[in-house]
Amino acid sequence: MSSGADLFVVCRQCGSEVSPYITECPYCGHRLRRRAPKLPRVGSDSPLPRVGTRRRSIFARLRPSPAPARRRGEQRRREGSSRLRPTATIAIVAVSCAAWIVWHAEPLAYEEMAILGPLHGDWWKILTSQLVYENGVYAFVVLLTIAIFGWLLEQRHGPLLVLLLFIAAGSAGALAAVAAYSLPFVSGANGAALALLGAWAAPDLLAARARSFYEGDLLAAGALAALVLAIPYAYPDASWLAGVTGGAIGLAVGLGLLEGREGSL
Repeated sequence: MSSGADLFVVCRQCGSEVSPYITECPYCGHRLRRRAPKLPRVGSDSPLPRVGTRRRSIFARLRPSPAPARRRGEQRRREGSSRLRPTATIAIVAVSCAAWIVWHAEPLAYEEMAILGPLHGDWWKILTSQLVYENGVYAFVVLLTIAIFGWLLEQRHGPLLVLLLFIAAGSAGALAAVAAYSLPFVSGANGAALALLGAWAAPDLLAARARSFYEGDLLAAGALAALVLAIPYAYPDASWLAGVTGGAIGLAVGLGLLEGREGSL
C-alpha cells in the first residue's frame, strides 16, 4: 500500500500540495512537468507514481521560481479578474449614489440637475437628469435593473457599449420628453435601464420567437421591465416617454449587434 506522501505533488514555486496527475499548479501557474503520468491499470498492485515528498517541500519553497511562470500566473489572475469586474456598470451606479448624497445635502442641486419644466438653455440637464432620483423606491428599482443587465451586457460586449448606451438612450429619452411636453418632468435613468435590459434581451426574444434554445430568464426580465415602465404612474418626476424611448433604442441596438455578429460569422 502506498504512503500518504505519494498522493500529492509539492509545487516548487508556492509549496502547495496538488494532484500528481496535473501538469501545472492551479494556485500559481507553475509548470510541474511536461506530461501527466500514466494512471495505473485497474486491479494492478503497482503504487501511485512518486512525484514529490514532504522532505523536498522545504527546499522547494526556498528555491526561486522561473520568471516566465510567475508572469503567466499573474497574467491569468489579471485576465480572470478583469472578466468578472463590470467597470462601467459599477461606475454608473456609484455616480448615481453619489448624486443622491449630493442633492440630499444640498436640495437646490436637484433643481439644477433634473428637468422640471422647459430647459431655457440648460442643456446639461439632458445628461444630469439621469443621475438624480427624488424617491428612494424609484432609485432602488432603476439602479437594480442597471446593475443586473448592465453587468450581463458588459460580459457580452464590454464596458464601452454599456456606457455609450446608458448615455445615448437616456439622453434620447429626455429629449423626447422635452420635445413632446410643454412642461416636461424628467429625472432618473428609467430610459437607460430599459435600454440595457432591451439590448440584453433582444437575442433571447428572437430565439424564443423561433422556438429555439436560449439561456436567459425572460420572465424575470419582463417583470423588471414592467415594473420600471409602471414607475412613472406612481412618481410623476419619472417620464414614461423617456422609458419607452430608451427601451426601443435598447432593443434596436441588441438586434443590430446580433445581426452584426451573425454577418461576421
